[in-house]
Amino acid sequence: MSLPKPSLDELRIERRPESPAGSRIWLLVVLGVALLLVGAGVWWWRMPKAIEIRTVAARATVDAGGNRTVLNASGYVVARREATVSSKITGKVVEVLIEEGMSVREGQVLARLDDTNVKASLRLAEAELASARSGLDETRARLRQAELELKRLTELAKSRIASTAELDQAEAEAAALRARLAKQEQDVNVSERQVAVWQQQLEDTIIRAPFAGVVTSKNAQPGEMISPVSAGGGFTRTGICTIVDMASLEIEIDVNEGYINRVEAGQPVQATLDAYPEWKIPCTVIATIPTADRQKSTVRVRVGFDKLDRRILPEMSVKVAFRETGVATVNAARNVAVPKAALQEQNGRDVVWVAQNGRAERRAVTVSQVIGEEAELSAGLSGGERVVVNRPVGLADGSPVKELTP
Repeated sequence: MSLPKPSLDELRIERRPESPAGSRIWLLVVLGVALLLVGAGVWWWRMPKAIEIRTVAARATVDAGGNRTVLNASGYVVARREATVSSKITGKVVEVLIEEGMSVREGQVLARLDDTNVKASLRLAEAELASARSGLDETRARLRQAELELKRLTELAKSRIASTAELDQAEAEAAALRARLAKQEQDVNVSERQVAVWQQQLEDTIIRAPFAGVVTSKNAQPGEMISPVSAGGGFTRTGICTIVDMASLEIEIDVNEGYINRVEAGQPVQATLDAYPEWKIPCTVIATIPTADRQKSTVRVRVGFDKLDRRILPEMSVKVAFRETGVATVNAARNVAVPKAALQEQNGRDVVWVAQNGRAERRAVTVSQVIGEEAELSAGLSGGERVVVNRPVGLADGSPVKELTP
């Protein structure tokens, strides 16, 4: 009995039907991977780029004024040489040649007064002097003639030709002319002095600067009357202008007498003008005025600037710190110096931006003083740290940064 032949249907491979749950898992895996790739792309695209910055290293310094402060006080900038320039005579102002803020030199003409009457009086005095000199010449000529006549009569009297009466008359005439000549010489001297007086009064109509300085106020105008003394509440001015010698500026301080023992001549002082609070000005005590004010219980102290500056003006208010005398110790305060361009102001505080580990860090600092284009910091920064100069737009605390190589 033969076996049945295999058919084509028997050679077909049977496939198991796929599970619906397995298909969904694979689909979720593919979708998850795609979402991760898309998220990574978006994160990379939105990731902040590093901001290019220019940095410099903070330089450690030693505070030269590291001596201990023994007393704080306040005062004002004053000028030792200050004058309200007036005239020596009362007159009407015809010309004013100065304005506020103008620098003047010693002897420079500031104003002129009306000199019409003075010139007229001077011309009269000069005419009287000329007349007196002419009379003097006439008397001298007549005296010479009288002396010759006296000499001739004296010879004739010896020969008994001239009488004694004629000789006596000639002697009297000569003596009278000598007396008249002496009087006229005195009259000429008086006339010369009268001319000098009117010349001086003419010079007094020109008002000149008593010393070199700067005009701080202009007090009179052309057409106004000016007098060296007060006119009792009238419209007469008592000065043309006020001049201040800027080379004589110093600080005047009223120190409570209970602390005056902490101040001595030659003591170092650090001054700070209210107008420039970051500017520390080195000064030195000039002298302590040896008297006290019983009303305020204070003693006046004069403090001089070690170096004057155009920013220092009279009547400015100033705060001073009296330093301990002697040489600074090795433990003097250490500060750091950074470019002035590295300083920023935020919320009323001085800050700098430091580049550290590829990130920007904002630091609050304390400014000790600013000298030129460099600022000295006493707190908030250490020597050697890299600070950002000319902070770029968009730089914030924590921003990634890239330092530019010089």
